[in-house]
Amino acid sequence: MSKCTTPLRFLLTVLIFVSAASAQALSGDVRYGTEKVDGQEIFFREAGDPSNPAIVLLHGFPSSSHMYRELLASLSDDYYLIAPDYPGFGNSSFPSKEEFTYTFDNLAKVVNTFLEKKGVKKYSIMMQDYGAPIGFRIAAANPERVQSIITQNGNAYEVGINKDSWAPIIQYWSTPTKELGAIIEKNVYSADAMKWQYTHGTRNPESILPDNWILDYANISRPGQTEIQLALFYDYQNNVKLYPQWQAYLRKEQPPVLVVWGKNDAFFPESGAEAFKKDVKDIDYNILNTGHFALEEDHAIISEKIRHFLAKRKIK
Repeated sequence: MSKCTTPLRFLLTVLIFVSAASAQALSGDVRYGTEKVDGQEIFFREAGDPSNPAIVLLHGFPSSSHMYRELLASLSDDYYLIAPDYPGFGNSSFPSKEEFTYTFDNLAKVVNTFLEKKGVKKYSIMMQDYGAPIGFRIAAANPERVQSIITQNGNAYEVGINKDSWAPIIQYWSTPTKELGAIIEKNVYSADAMKWQYTHGTRNPESILPDNWILDYANISRPGQTEIQLALFYDYQNNVKLYPQWQAYLRKEQPPVLVVWGKNDAFFPESGAEAFKKDVKDIDYNILNTGHFALEEDHAIISEKIRHFLAKRKIK
């Protein structure tokens, strides 16, 4: 077989590119942008038609909107999805502690203002890890906007905290010393720790995309990140104090709740998922045999669960 000439090779490359682009367009393009919020550039990913039912995707620690890349592609035919990065995370602004006070109250304020500026007025909230304290603050303050809640290891109950794995952070709440901070940094912020968070409890660790922990480690290795992440760990105690208020919100407002929970999560065990049953009447309960970042292994299952859950409840 003769080799392709340069013009022919170029033409084939163009055709392949156009075909790939067309296929992506048919499946729903993922778009990227930034929105100025209180002086910060908030990066976001979005997909789907904004006139469709909206799903706000709130990421966890130490990740970013990157964790929702599969859902953005798979659900964009019927839904409008939007996933922001919080200040200090992913591709959003990374202000110093002197420029921005890193608390969950402030992160929730930024995300809420971001949604208002984007014109997202009614939505379902999908929350994972840090996304839960941010999402529940927004939901409790704006119950009329929230059509449903999707929790993927997004906790709102004390029984949902593994006291063993959280022990150094719980101790840090009462004793925020440099020595204890250094221990947390060594055990949580290292490259190995980043990888462990993604692979622990999974059925097939070798199938988990390494880009996840490589990106997270690159972000968390930036100068000043240790201090802001410790500030958020310290502030997490205020999330626990607000659990009763969020549970009261669930009992009063009764948003439909979809639970898609990785049962092998070392931080938020299945008991946290189970606890939602006592406060929510309309609950679709699913426990998955995977870890903390369940989307990495079960995004196809979770995508279908979301589609069925929202369609059954005629959420528009």
